Amino acid sequence: MSLFKSIATFGGWTLISRISGFFRDMVMANYLGAGAVSDAFFVAFKLPNLFRSLFAEGAFTSAFVPLFSQKLVGEGKENAIKFAVGAISVLVFGLGVFVALMEFLMPWVVMLLAPGFVDDIGKIELAASLSRITFPFLLLVSVVSFQSGILNSFGKFAAPAAAPVILNLVMIAAVWVFMPVIDMPVYRIAFGVTLAGVLEIVWLNGFLRCEGVKINLIYNLSELFKNKDIRVLFKRIAPGVLGAGVYQINIMVDTILVSLVGAGAISWLYYANRLQQLPLGVVGAAIGVALLPILSRQLKAGDNAEAQKTQEKAIEYGVLLSVPAAVAIIVLAEPIINILFQHGKFGFFETQMTAQAVIVYSFSLPVYVMVKALTPNFFARGDTRTPVKYSVVVLAANLVFSLLLMKPFGHTGIAAATSLSAFVSLYQYVHGLKKRGYWAFPRRLTVYVGKVVFCSLVMGGVLYGGRVALDLATGGWLCFSLWMKLPLFGLLCFFGVVTFCIMIKITGVMNVAALLKSLLKRKERHV
Repeated sequence: MSLFKSIATFGGWTLISRISGFFRDMVMANYLGAGAVSDAFFVAFKLPNLFRSLFAEGAFTSAFVPLFSQKLVGEGKENAIKFAVGAISVLVFGLGVFVALMEFLMPWVVMLLAPGFVDDIGKIELAASLSRITFPFLLLVSVVSFQSGILNSFGKFAAPAAAPVILNLVMIAAVWVFMPVIDMPVYRIAFGVTLAGVLEIVWLNGFLRCEGVKINLIYNLSELFKNKDIRVLFKRIAPGVLGAGVYQINIMVDTILVSLVGAGAISWLYYANRLQQLPLGVVGAAIGVALLPILSRQLKAGDNAEAQKTQEKAIEYGVLLSVPAAVAIIVLAEPIINILFQHGKFGFFETQMTAQAVIVYSFSLPVYVMVKALTPNFFARGDTRTPVKYSVVVLAANLVFSLLLMKPFGHTGIAAATSLSAFVSLYQYVHGLKKRGYWAFPRRLTVYVGKVVFCSLVMGGVLYGGRVALDLATGGWLCFSLWMKLPLFGLLCFFGVVTFCIMIKITGVMNVAALLKSLLKRKERHV
C-alpha cells in the first residue's frame, strides 16, 4: 500500500475516533464540568495513558515494528509470528507485575503527580480511588498497541485506527449503563475505561485471526530471555524506554505545575489538548504509524533513494494537512470550545480559559506533525538512542520555559512552554538527520512549506472576516442554541475549505482533483 493510502486509511479512522472522542468529552464536560471532580478524573485517566506511551506506543512499538517488518521480509511469516508471541509474553508479564505494584502505591503516586491536591484530602482520595479503577487499562491497551503493530506491519491500518472508537463509545455508554448500580457519574466513566480495554483486545484479535495470527502466551520466561531476537528487541527497547520516559516525565511535569495553578486548570489544559489532538492524531500519528513499516522495508531492501522520497512525501502531507488546521483552530478557538463543551457544568469562563490554551497550543501543531514524520527515520534504522538524547533536551527546555512562564501567564504559560519545546525538538531532528546523512531538508520542500503557510493565512483571513460578519449580523451568534450555531459554524468551515483549495490550486501546491483520483484508484502504487 502506498504511503498516501496508508495515511489516508489510518487518518480517516483516526478522524472518526477523534470525533467520537469529542462526543465523549462533551458528555464528560456536561456531567463533570471543569472543577475538582473533573481534575481528579483527568489525573486518574492520565495515569495509565502516561505509562501507555512508555511501555507500548513509545519504546516497545518503536523497537518491535521495524524488527517484525524486517522478519516478514527476510524470514517469512511463521518466524515473524513466533518472535511476536515471545515479545508479547514478556510484555504482559512485566506489565502485570507493574500494575499490581501501582495499585498498592496509588495514593502516593497521585500525591506525586498532583501535589496541588495535597491540601484537599477528599480530592486525593477521589483521584486515588478512580486511578485504581482505571490503571488496569494500561495492561489492556498495551496489548492493543502490540496487536496494532502486527496488523500495521501487514499493511492493515483500519482496524487498529478504529479501536479507540470503542473506548469513546464505552465511556459514553457507561454514564447511563452503570446508572442503576453506581451513583456518581465519575465512577461510571472510570469503570468504562477499563471495560473498553477488554473489548479493544477482542476486536483486534478477530482481525489477527483473519491474518492467520494466533497469540498464545509463552510462560517459560527464562527460555524467552535466552532467545537472540528477544534480547535484540530489549536492547533496542532500553534507550526507547528512556526516551519515552523523558517524554512522559515532561507530561508529568506539566501536570504537577498546572495542579499548582488552581482548581480547573488541569481540566482547561485537558480540553485544550484534546482539541489539538484531533489534527495531531489524524495527521501526525497517521504519518508516523504508516511511515515506520514502509521505511523499514525500504531500508532493509537497500533502497535509500526511495526511502528519501518517502520521507519527503511524509513531510509534504503533514504540512499540507496540519498548517491550515492550526490556522483554523487559532481563528475559531472560542466558537469550537463553545459548541463542543459549553453545556451543563461547563460555562462561559471555562470556555474562555480553555480557548486561550487552545490558541497557544495550536502554534506548535505543524511542528509536532513534522517531528512525528521525522522520528521513524531513526527507528527504522534501529537507532533508538538518538531520539532519547533529543527528548532529554526537550524535557529541560520545557521545564525552563514552564518555570519562566507559569507565574505571569498561568495555565497558558505552561501551554506556551510545550509549544516552544516543540520547535526545539524539530530543530534537533532536522539537524540530526542531515548530520548523519540520513536525510536533508531540500530547498524545494522549504518553498513548498512557504506556499502552504501563505495559503493557510489567506484562509485564516477569510475565516476571521466571516466570524466578524456573523457577529455583526446576528448580534452574537455564539449565544444561540446549539442547533442554530452548528449550521453557521459549518458555513464558516465550508468557506475556509473552499478558500484553501482555491489557493493551493492557484499557487501550484497541489492538484486536489488529481490527489482525490489517486486516492480512489484501486490499483496499488508506490509513493
